[in-house]
Amino acid sequence: MQYVQPHNTPDNYYWYSNIFTDIELDKIEKDLAVVSSAKAKLGDEGEESSKEIRSSRIKWIPKDQKWIWLYEKLTKLAATANNAIWHFDLYSATELIQYTEYYAEEGGHYTWHMDCGPGNMSHRKISITVQMSDTEEYEGGDLELWFGGNEPKQGPRGKGVGVLFPSYVLHRVTPVTKGLRKSLVLWVGGSHFK
Repeated sequence: MQYVQPHNTPDNYYWYSNIFTDIELDKIEKDLAVVSSAKAKLGDEGEESSKEIRSSRIKWIPKDQKWIWLYEKLTKLAATANNAIWHFDLYSATELIQYTEYYAEEGGHYTWHMDCGPGNMSHRKISITVQMSDTEEYEGGDLELWFGGNEPKQGPRGKGVGVLFPSYVLHRVTPVTKGLRKSLVLWVGGSHFK
């Protein structure tokens, strides 16, 4: 019997309309209050980012008993999305979850970039972004994905909405013009793309 490799859809994203319950969202917000924050840096080397490229504040969520439920939930959602459309070889999420805040008064944004690259970033295959702000709490701050063609695709908005996409896809967060946009980001990986 000959093995037939399943086809995938490398030029699309997967999304969930509401990943967390209100109780889980409140717990995340409460538990984040004691995690220290820092200005966002770029890449594996932790280079300072210029405000032209990225303006945000981040917190790295520890992979400990308090937070393990969050890691497990996000990796299960990534496995479901992967089985539905990409069929990548995945085995783990070795990096920490990044909580990100984009403030309008600081020109919060992140220009076009990919999540994969050299070093540890070379193992990233699926990027997960979960919005932690209600749509009415900010203006601008859209997640846009570029799969080629004339127009980028805009990811759905809303508190608890999760958007998953291949880490090699160009994407950005447009400038926040009013309020505060909050999100969680995690990368699920595997062996190098071959």
